[in-house]
Amino acid sequence: MPDTPGRPDPGPPAPPLPGTGPPRGPTPRRPGESGRFRGPRRAAPDRGGRTRPRTPVAVRARPPVHHGNSTPLRDCSPKGRWRVRRCTGKGTTAVVRNAPGPRGALAGRAEPPVLSRIATISLHTSPLDQPGTGDAGGMNVYIVEVARRLAERGVAVDIFTRATRMDQQAEVEMAPGVTVRHIAAGPFGTLDKHTLARHLCPFVFGVLQTEARNEPGHYDLVHGHYWLSGRAGMAAAQRWGVPLVQSMHTLARVKNAALAEGDAPEPEARVRGEDQLVRAADHLVANTADEARQLVRYYDADPGRVGTVPPGVDLDVFTPGSRAAALRRIGLPEDTELLLFVGRVQRLKAPDVLLRAAAALLDRDPALRGRLAVAVVGGLSGSDRGEPRRLAELARSLGIADLVRMEPPRSRAELAHYYRAATATVVPSHSESFGLVAVESQACGTPVVAARVGGLPTAVADGVSGVLVDGHDPEDYARVLHRMVAEPSWRAAFGAAAVRHAARLSWSATVDGLLDVYHGTLAGRRLPVAANQ
Repeated sequence: MPDTPGRPDPGPPAPPLPGTGPPRGPTPRRPGESGRFRGPRRAAPDRGGRTRPRTPVAVRARPPVHHGNSTPLRDCSPKGRWRVRRCTGKGTTAVVRNAPGPRGALAGRAEPPVLSRIATISLHTSPLDQPGTGDAGGMNVYIVEVARRLAERGVAVDIFTRATRMDQQAEVEMAPGVTVRHIAAGPFGTLDKHTLARHLCPFVFGVLQTEARNEPGHYDLVHGHYWLSGRAGMAAAQRWGVPLVQSMHTLARVKNAALAEGDAPEPEARVRGEDQLVRAADHLVANTADEARQLVRYYDADPGRVGTVPPGVDLDVFTPGSRAAALRRIGLPEDTELLLFVGRVQRLKAPDVLLRAAAALLDRDPALRGRLAVAVVGGLSGSDRGEPRRLAELARSLGIADLVRMEPPRSRAELAHYYRAATATVVPSHSESFGLVAVESQACGTPVVAARVGGLPTAVADGVSGVLVDGHDPEDYARVLHRMVAEPSWRAAFGAAAVRHAARLSWSATVDGLLDVYHGTLAGRRLPVAANQ
């Protein structure tokens, strides 16, 4: 294979996980059960488009997955739930359930396969956490909104996440049909994502143990979010004999290619883990066509197994409104020109670029000092916990400390008031898989000034609903922001177009796309080549 740009040798495989070897142990027969394999044989196209005979419905055959040179745990499978036989194909193991699950639909049928319940894995951050704190961000919003809408359409969702407090309930009903399941893995409290990798094994064991209380075939599919969750999802999906759909949300090689000054690169263990995950997942979901191309370029993903499904926005919460009323609501005079940053306060998101741009804007127009304000709405993030202090020191050194408001994370309803109050929302990130903040701002009628990186060219219609800036030079941002302030009619035209642009990015449309991916995965058909979109 020719060398791929930006793709170093993946090196040795990532650490092993429990549950990735074949489950062992005899299974007692149920009353009246012969113990023989049941179900008609059927033919279906494989990933290469060839037709081959399928194994019986109750059997899922797949090659064993090896992770390093250690022996996988063999007792994670619920006792009495599985039988195993060695197939004639060399190195192939058939994992057999006692009863056929809901995945017995024939490939190629007109109606979609039955999809009644999925397992969503979100190891490092709970959907119940406040976005903008710790590692909670756009991915949390994504999981919550998608789960609720899937449940409304009759697909139950169980979300597995790591327990962070001793007093957390094991199960929390987030919405009808949506259950958050807290799994004890490692010490309680907040852990750095890199540290969490050490606790993958107990997390996987807890997930398998929780599923063991149910009848075979309880889950039709596993959807992993972020690479850590995907690694856990690999083990669970193989143990249950169901497909794995994976959303990366961010990619290590892409982040490492666009590091902020002083930011630490993603570790090699993550890169290797993502390599394995791309090969193991049945289908990959990209937020944008750009992310789909990155999966192919940097990870050699099969384009036929990559689907593009853009995230959405809650159009019932994020709506246009009176800017003057919103300014009063957040405690600012009606003539304030507010520059807004929303998100986790970390170097990757580059809030320092906004502060430097605000100082440059005052150099251009000193008369603005009495009306200009900068709001940074967000909390501490992972290992970058010194960033708020660094921002405060930067504001003092720039002479704008009196203009900068460091705000804690806000609820979605409160956040909508900040968006409506802003002259512009600034998203100067060094890397951004999509840019949910940009879409929320536009839905409220506020234009966006953003870096031309990652998924932001999809989230923002350049020159229509906002302005994309090449690079991270504060002077370039100041130039655009000055025009936003000085020409209200220009800003108003952007705001009106922003509302129309955001209206096309609804969560309902996102769920439509995901259901197509799920049904396509269950039916075994290839998806359109998203990388060429």
